[in-house]
Amino acid sequence: MGGRHRTDELEDGYTPYKEPQPRRRRGGRGKVLVPLAGSVALAVLLGVAAFVVINRDRGAGGCGGEALPVRITASPDIQPALSQIAERFNKAAHDVDGRCATVTVTKGVSATVASSFSGGKAAAMDMWIPDSKLWVTNLRARNQEVPEAGASVASSPIVMVASGSVVPNLKKSFGEASWGGMINAANVANVDGPGRKVRVLVLDPSLNAAGLGALLAAAGVARASGAGEEQLVGALKSLSGSTSTVRDQDALLSSLGVKGSKAPLGISSEQGVWAFNKVKKPEVPAVPLYPAEGTINLDYPVVVVAEDAAVRKAAEAFRKELGSEASRKTLQEQGFRTPDGKGGKAISGSAGFQAKAPQAIEPPDGKTVASMSQTWSRIKLGTRLLTLLDVSGTMALPVPGTGLTRMQAISRIAVEGMKLFPAKSEMGLWEFSTHLNGQGVDYRETVPVGPLTEDMNGVLRRDVINQRLVAARAKSTGDTGLNDTLAAAYEQMTDEYQSDKINTVLILTDGAGNDDPDGGISNQQILKRLKDRFDPEKPVSVLIIAFGPDAPKGKRQMDALAKATAGDAYIAKNILEVRKFFLEGMKRRLCAPNCD
Repeated sequence: MGGRHRTDELEDGYTPYKEPQPRRRRGGRGKVLVPLAGSVALAVLLGVAAFVVINRDRGAGGCGGEALPVRITASPDIQPALSQIAERFNKAAHDVDGRCATVTVTKGVSATVASSFSGGKAAAMDMWIPDSKLWVTNLRARNQEVPEAGASVASSPIVMVASGSVVPNLKKSFGEASWGGMINAANVANVDGPGRKVRVLVLDPSLNAAGLGALLAAAGVARASGAGEEQLVGALKSLSGSTSTVRDQDALLSSLGVKGSKAPLGISSEQGVWAFNKVKKPEVPAVPLYPAEGTINLDYPVVVVAEDAAVRKAAEAFRKELGSEASRKTLQEQGFRTPDGKGGKAISGSAGFQAKAPQAIEPPDGKTVASMSQTWSRIKLGTRLLTLLDVSGTMALPVPGTGLTRMQAISRIAVEGMKLFPAKSEMGLWEFSTHLNGQGVDYRETVPVGPLTEDMNGVLRRDVINQRLVAARAKSTGDTGLNDTLAAAYEQMTDEYQSDKINTVLILTDGAGNDDPDGGISNQQILKRLKDRFDPEKPVSVLIIAFGPDAPKGKRQMDALAKATAGDAYIAKNILEVRKFFLEGMKRRLCAPNCD
């Protein structure tokens, strides 16, 4: 009606309240029906309200009764994402045998959780999601009662990592990222290799799955390529040093930006690199480098440890939730990949990240994992070494074609070998011939065993030993009282055995064997003494390195002496072989006393 407005209406059709008009009263039934209708209406309203409240508390799925708690311990890197998923899961109210499953996710370092297992069980959790099944594999290698690792909920490849500022120069000296290149750069015996310009950092494999996975991948690649086992041992020996091993991934990533004479190259998970750049926001971001041979992935398996049937059922329901599209998206947003390697926008190919998953290397079996773990723990042991230097008369003879005497060549071998041992090592030096320290005493203590860094009258023990080696001279009239010397040295080293070190007696000789015309211990007697004194629980091994034309003559006896103590004997053709022999000796001591 053109331009006319009803005075009893406002905009949007709202009608104002009007005072109700009085109605005529009807008799009879109205008095009963009105209260009854009100009661019915109130009951309906209360029923609807109760339905809304109950279903609000139950959630969309609907469940009642008391809560059914499910306690999950997860690796710290994935715990925040899992907590988001658990929150959604709890709101959906999953009914399990008439109870509401309630999931809580707390963080726990995988190495710490693994060490808490006792009798196949771990307290205070119903489900465990470590960063790698390697922890479970290692546990089950020792105890089959530990539950098997279930399906993975996410993945993240183990990568090499460097600061973006050094990547161009790193590629010039190191080449493309590869496990083989890492071994070459870290090998303590490869003095002319890329290690001159590259400093390799690793995560302690006893505390980090990324560190253990990297060593397993590198070892597998080295063996497949035919590289000598001593190269791997040389790399492990270098990486086990205090300046190369880092306990924490964030600490390693933070150290990449520290400038030095060598470009630092580290190990990390891909997700760890992403998280570091996002949270720490370094001035120069860290860049992931994907090994050419492929890599082992962190795979975040589900391990159900609950014994209660209802809790196990609830845990299984949450495991299925982790495989949903929504859950996978949450994990991808936090820098993880799906179990089959699909990444999200977080790692879509920018800032050095590779959108396509790198080739996966299948993790080795439990025996191999346990062996690597044992090798690492033993190679990190310190060294306690007593060197016995032959100064008998034959050591003054020339070595054809070298311009050196046997004494000079052996001394150079010793100095070269010393370079392989870290500063924390303990060493000493004896010389032996015949009657060196009075009649009938065939040896003399030149430098007592002690820390290489210990001050000895203003000079470090390492330097004192090197000086004595260079200054050593053969006793022109001296014979070779090897057996008496070895008996005394072995007794001292076994009496002073240190369990946190690899204890070794090293003999440097021209290989002529024992030659003591004035008597002394016979070859049979020294073998019996060594066998009697050798304790597999406290092994002291004998390592022999011989150099010179007479060495092959004494090889049989040298082998027998070494074998009696789970040691080894080598004949060096030239000084360049020395590092190899020292590394082979280290490798053998890693398996002692059960070497093949």
